Amino acid sequence: MTLAQLGLRAPGGRDPAITGLSLDSRMVKPGHLFAALPGSAVHGGEFIQYALRMQAAAILTDRQGAEIAADVLADWPGALVVAEDPRAALAGAAALWFRDQPTHVVAVTGTSGKTSVASFARQIWQALGHKAISLGTMGVEGDHHAPLAHTTPDPLTLHGVLADAAGAGVTHAAMEASSHGLDQRRLDGVRLEAGAFTNFSQDHLDYHAGFDEYFAAKALLFNRVLEDGAGAVINIDSPRGRQMADIAKDRGLALTSVGRGEQAMLRILGQRYDATGQDLRFSVMGQPYLVRLALIGGFQAENVLAAMGLALATGDAAEDILRMLPHLTTVRGRMQLAAQRENGAAVFVDYAHKPGAVTAALESLRPHVMGRIICIIGAGGDRDRGKRPLMGQAARAQADVVIVTDDNPRTEDPALIRAAVMEGAGPEATEVADRAEAILRGVDALQPGDALLICGKGHETGQIVGQDVYPFDDAEQASVAVAALDGRI
Repeated sequence: MTLAQLGLRAPGGRDPAITGLSLDSRMVKPGHLFAALPGSAVHGGEFIQYALRMQAAAILTDRQGAEIAADVLADWPGALVVAEDPRAALAGAAALWFRDQPTHVVAVTGTSGKTSVASFARQIWQALGHKAISLGTMGVEGDHHAPLAHTTPDPLTLHGVLADAAGAGVTHAAMEASSHGLDQRRLDGVRLEAGAFTNFSQDHLDYHAGFDEYFAAKALLFNRVLEDGAGAVINIDSPRGRQMADIAKDRGLALTSVGRGEQAMLRILGQRYDATGQDLRFSVMGQPYLVRLALIGGFQAENVLAAMGLALATGDAAEDILRMLPHLTTVRGRMQLAAQRENGAAVFVDYAHKPGAVTAALESLRPHVMGRIICIIGAGGDRDRGKRPLMGQAARAQADVVIVTDDNPRTEDPALIRAAVMEGAGPEATEVADRAEAILRGVDALQPGDALLICGKGHETGQIVGQDVYPFDDAEQASVAVAALDGRI
């Protein structure tokens, strides 16, 4: 393809043949288009000199990038594209370069629940006989597999994965749309049939200037990325849910609302909980149904209905979808039953690493538990510091016993992070620095009818301390602790 065929124009009518696209100067090969984008720490313009040495045929950047590399670009015979928004230009070029995508692609945004909704949508499609994948925190799962470094990967990775999946016969894809990904235009160029909004609470304020900016990034899915007439599945019970619904309606999107009030099109009418799941009574456009869900946590009902809304938006019939709901399984690390003691007490692992998510997880677990809830909580380093005491407050408000431990301290002092969490958790909380020991203590405290919820890391299999990643799996540690305390090893 030529530069013009990728939707890009260079001064002087230069239109070289392009042999590939690169974001990393180390990956540039002769004839590539190198995108030098602004970054949080360094501008990609600093690496233009290396891309030229690797014989890049074209450079895409902004004015700042062009100024940074002005000396090496002065006598360069290649094509320089200076764009006001080089991220958008790159996403558009990536879509044209890779071309193929699954026929039905949807995206899910929100503070929590993205992974579950994407997984549930994929599971529904697969059960209905469609070849389907989900993309996000867990990588690419389903009828095509690939690792992902980010929840919403860069446009080259994303469009490459979608093209590979389409080439493997995948027709349906559900992807997570993070606020970072939306803000950085990583989803631009993806032909989305529908989008979903799960909920909104504090997170990523280390990246966004405040709540309004964070919400505005989420809203980009509905006011920019989705095309007019696309489907919008929105939880109107969530904070700002009705505001998001108004944005969708103003854009001319086909709204499907999820909630408990009379205005909800997919409406939760009632839930009955037990130790292994829940019975859900809900209505679809006023028609009531009752299904059994093998899922822990009341909030999962909202996630299931959001996934159902996406399946409806991509053309499947409600009656067909309903038959698949009892077969849904939880995402690894999302209210996952990790182990059970001989006295019947259960240990759950959940990815909740935000105050709102911790509150939701504990509130949703409570109806399943006859005894006490013990909660293990922490907070990550090099992330939003303001939420640390709020994490402790959330655990203190909902759990009977709170243990504060390390999460992923990264490059910060773990003791200072724990101190901030303890500030919210209160004087009755117990501080245990070593996460394995904290899990052992939590398991040891379980009495008949109790439950232990280990928050924060979910599916992760490593703990980040400094610049190193040490093997650590909460579910595995819980299983080992239960086996040891119950005399199985």
